[in-house]
Amino acid sequence: MNNLQKVAGISAIFEALIYIVAFVYFGAFWAYPAQDSASEKMAYLADNQLVFSMIYFLMYAVFGIFLAVLVVGLYEKLKSTNELLVKVGSVFGVVWVVLVIASGMLANIGLSHAVNLMDVSAEKAFDMWRTISVIIESLGGGNELVSGLWVLLISVAALKSKTFSRGLNYLGVFVGIAGVATIYPDEIFTEIFGITQIIWFIWLGISLLGQSDVNKPMQPSANA
Repeated sequence: MNNLQKVAGISAIFEALIYIVAFVYFGAFWAYPAQDSASEKMAYLADNQLVFSMIYFLMYAVFGIFLAVLVVGLYEKLKSTNELLVKVGSVFGVVWVVLVIASGMLANIGLSHAVNLMDVSAEKAFDMWRTISVIIESLGGGNELVSGLWVLLISVAALKSKTFSRGLNYLGVFVGIAGVATIYPDEIFTEIFGITQIIWFIWLGISLLGQSDVNKPMQPSANA
């Protein structure tokens, strides 16, 4: 249990780091020509395909792998509370894992097909990529309902059982509500969810690591 909790704590911190890498990349290095023609947009995507695919693989597939560990770790941590919230919340956590990994695979394979279609028609290639982007946003980027429900239910269960600090649990409730609020088509909720979840992941990871050390059984003395 201690080993799982420690790995889950490390996974939570890596989740936050992946968020930060994505924010830095798209904020400082991504210069997508949104106002240009379809051929210019696809040319930019083709020129940056390798880096873009690596970032998307990190954001979705790798994120999903760490997330799977964290979902299981939190379930094991909280299941003794016998809270229905833990079971239902964990189901949403598993669904989120599936959605983010599927989004990553779809992005990389879809971009490759769209770039290859440029030899036929740049307009058709861009139409394909635009359709794929909408699907990706619907599954794992623009709508955080599933992830918000996971964070919200797990945080409420932890708050009731006093598993983590009240500050961390209240933050989790806020993050979860922000995630659910992304069903409303306004980017501000997505931004609030992303930024606050970085803090939540880091705080959660530190808490899990700290508790795993506290709960670690004492080794018998050599002189005993």
